[in-house]
Amino acid sequence: MIQKARLPPLNALRAFEAAGRHLSLSRAADELHVTPAAVSHQIKALEAFLGVKLFQRRHRALRLTDAGQACLPGLREGFDRLAEAVEAARLDSTGRALTVSVAPSFGAKWLVPRLDHFTTAHPGIDVRIDASTRLADPLREDIDLCIRYGPGNYPGLHVECLLAEEVVPVCSPELLQGPDALQVPADLCRHTLLHVDRPVGDDSHPDWPMWLAAAGVDNCDASRGSRFTMASMAVEAAIAGQGVVLAGSVLVADDVAAGRLVRPFEIRFPVKFAYYLVCVEATWEQPRIVAFREWLKSETHGAPLSGVGS
Repeated sequence: MIQKARLPPLNALRAFEAAGRHLSLSRAADELHVTPAAVSHQIKALEAFLGVKLFQRRHRALRLTDAGQACLPGLREGFDRLAEAVEAARLDSTGRALTVSVAPSFGAKWLVPRLDHFTTAHPGIDVRIDASTRLADPLREDIDLCIRYGPGNYPGLHVECLLAEEVVPVCSPELLQGPDALQVPADLCRHTLLHVDRPVGDDSHPDWPMWLAAAGVDNCDASRGSRFTMASMAVEAAIAGQGVVLAGSVLVADDVAAGRLVRPFEIRFPVKFAYYLVCVEATWEQPRIVAFREWLKSETHGAPLSGVGS
């Protein structure tokens, strides 16, 4: 087992980091609420501990030595990490609600119907759902955890895939009956196509022209039909029997299970984007975030690994 090196006193490290950042004893002293003499004493103690000079002192000006320049960036990063960890502990002890940012359609169709399972299992954790089409940034906003639909590359954040994605056509069971019943993809030419206009940003995500072409349907006007800016509204229109919509199986899973929607055809489109859990690194292991993300994963266990983001 490798033994950890003995660390110098924290106050000495703080004094050196502040003085190195400002290249001024007086400004470091102001920041730390001590005297310049106290900062100088701590730096000399650190230099004695390390056995190297950290500063060159010339006419009241400070310059970092090579050793000081080598040490300062890592020390600064370490203090930033400490600050993040302390803030994470502080937030976890405040008792404020756990704020989860989700896209509106995912929140309405998948998350909210299951949320009582979490509150029953964890009555001491209040949850606040921030449903917005804007892309929340947990580094800059009062957000504890995001469920993002996208490519999964979110620099500076902890990212874990929650659900992969595929797109399927769904409609009311009523459209499978009567003289114009949906039986084969070509029958869609006699039905209203429901469109979601919100841009997804994934070139593998099919629209109706793309889906019909893949299904071998020609001479069908794929531009006609009602248009919506949110997937959940298009799904509700489909439930009401107003047409057929291309939707993600996560968003429509409950409606299909309840018989409110059916899949008239088994043509599926796996797509590149997926749902990801996104969080600040320092708070990823915060107990209430661990509780929520473990609950999310338990809810997705055994479910189809697919969905659509809106």
